[in-house]
Amino acid sequence: MRLGEVERLRGELSGFVAEVFGSLPRRDQRRWGECYLRGLMLDGRRRSIQPMAERLPDGNMQALQQFVNQSPWEWTPVRRRIAERLCEVVRPEVWVIDDVSFPKCGTASVGAARPYCGALGKRANCQVAVSVHAATDSASCPLEWELFLPQEWVEDARRRRSAGVPGEGGHVTKSQLALGLLDRLATWLPAVPVIVTDAGYGRSVSFRLALERRGWSHVVAVDPRRSPGRPRRSRLGRPMAGWGRRPCRAIAARPLPDLLGEATTFSEVAWRQGSKGELTSRFAVLQVRPSGKEASRVAQEQGGGRNRWDGVLPARTLLVEWPEDAPEPTGYWISNLPPTTPIKELVRWAKMRWRIEHDYRELKHGLGLDHFEGRTWRGWHHHVTLVTAAQAFLTLRRLDPKARTPASPSTKSSTPCRTSCGAGPEPAPPADAP
Repeated sequence: MRLGEVERLRGELSGFVAEVFGSLPRRDQRRWGECYLRGLMLDGRRRSIQPMAERLPDGNMQALQQFVNQSPWEWTPVRRRIAERLCEVVRPEVWVIDDVSFPKCGTASVGAARPYCGALGKRANCQVAVSVHAATDSASCPLEWELFLPQEWVEDARRRRSAGVPGEGGHVTKSQLALGLLDRLATWLPAVPVIVTDAGYGRSVSFRLALERRGWSHVVAVDPRRSPGRPRRSRLGRPMAGWGRRPCRAIAARPLPDLLGEATTFSEVAWRQGSKGELTSRFAVLQVRPSGKEASRVAQEQGGGRNRWDGVLPARTLLVEWPEDAPEPTGYWISNLPPTTPIKELVRWAKMRWRIEHDYRELKHGLGLDHFEGRTWRGWHHHVTLVTAAQAFLTLRRLDPKARTPASPSTKSSTPCRTSCGAGPEPAPPADAP
């Protein structure tokens, strides 16, 4: 937005800041929080502290630097209030788990290493964060974040102390971080909707079982090139009796396309309206029994122990997408929802991950999510919390029928998603978005 547009929103923004930053004990902290949010929403190529302070009429680089990097305010209560406020209005159908990378120069930034960087499409020096987003077909916003620490950071106490990383715990995987975020959100919010993930999380049997132990429904993508496990076998090497009992099929150590027989029926399903019309594809639903050592152990425990278990693994729903013009299936999702769940609902939930790409595009290009230049754990969490607050404010304003649409944003800005960051109508998603 232009400076004039941001200034006209100061009254509404002050009320929002007073609500979500009410846990901050000092008035000057809330003041600089509001100032930082206005800096994030202003037009400009960089949304790091120095250029934002120069663009704002009341900007003060030193004060903003201290507020973000050194001030000891707690970010968890702020995120909790944002999540509560958003879910009251958005009423999410799903929570989407994903991770995002932040390219970095040098190795001093907290969590920086050289994994695969999705932002650059190759292995590169970057930070990686796990996030949980509330989503419907018409709105979405992140609810919680956690920064992933690679093994090299866990083993280097000096680097952790230098970056202000708390605790001395062992290595925590991204799946474990995601479960921690979900557990926290479950205590904040009245209900947990359907959990949706990509194959990076869905291929983990332990992750899927952890969701089920908590009583949460999920629709998670799985990788057809990697089997979720092998069937439990007897001492003679044969599969245990009942492990693949029909009408279910077992997902064993073989490619998922092998599960599709000639009798598998694919039907055309439309799941949402894209910018070039209704999005449709062909889908089929099968009942399968995902195998694996941990799946067998859990089924054994639920069946009354090793001697009383009948060897039958739990049945799950497998959703398969096979477009008419594709030589083979293009997507697989496993769900613990009842087999009577309408296929259209399964497809809608599985495909709702497209909202996350919209979120990241808005957060990065429109609000400077990856523009933070600090190096500390506290500074990173403060910046991410403030960016989340800025997007939450704009999302709530866009969904408020009483909100007055601001003037058209400047065409000189390089921000590609400025319309959705403002209060105007949200742009239609690209037709090829999943």
